[in-house]
Amino acid sequence: MKKFLIVGLGNIGAEYVNTRHNIGFKVVDFLARQEAISFETVKLGALASYQFKGRTFLLLKPNTYMNLSGKAVKYWMDKEAIPIENVLIITDDLNLSFGTFRIRKKGSDGGHNGLKNINLILNTQDYARFRFGISDEFTKGQQIDYVLGDWDDTEKTKLPERLELASEIIKSFGTAGLENTMNAFNGK
Repeated sequence: MKKFLIVGLGNIGAEYVNTRHNIGFKVVDFLARQEAISFETVKLGALASYQFKGRTFLLLKPNTYMNLSGKAVKYWMDKEAIPIENVLIITDDLNLSFGTFRIRKKGSDGGHNGLKNINLILNTQDYARFRFGISDEFTKGQQIDYVLGDWDDTEKTKLPERLELASEIIKSFGTAGLENTMNAFNGK
């Protein structure tokens, strides 16, 4: 049975739960609720597993904090013998308008510290990433407050529909493949 490692990036702790920077956690949490599975605390994170169309999806929320995410990704890839082409990293992106999706098979870290650490630890940029747009509606010098801030009311209203679609992207990645998923969902 094919295995896929789906990594939602975020920061642990109650103060980060509803922040824009934690959209990776929010996406995998949403999918776990949808599939009626729960996370268990494991080495370097929280892990949930479910089967879908003959595939096993391991949902991982690293507990290493965003800037050290690569350690957890590498550990679980090795432990579960998951090849890099079956790994999908979910992260926030300031360069995309709120709720816009961009799926790529490789690329730079784009200034994102979580991706920067994963690139360093895996020694490659050649892995799939799913960027969830959080927009850049902040004044100069306020980036940290913005990404670590809560969603505004308009975003909160639209978030459930975007999370639903994000779940479809994850399932598509494992069943239809990266190229088909990119063609179907990029820019949506």
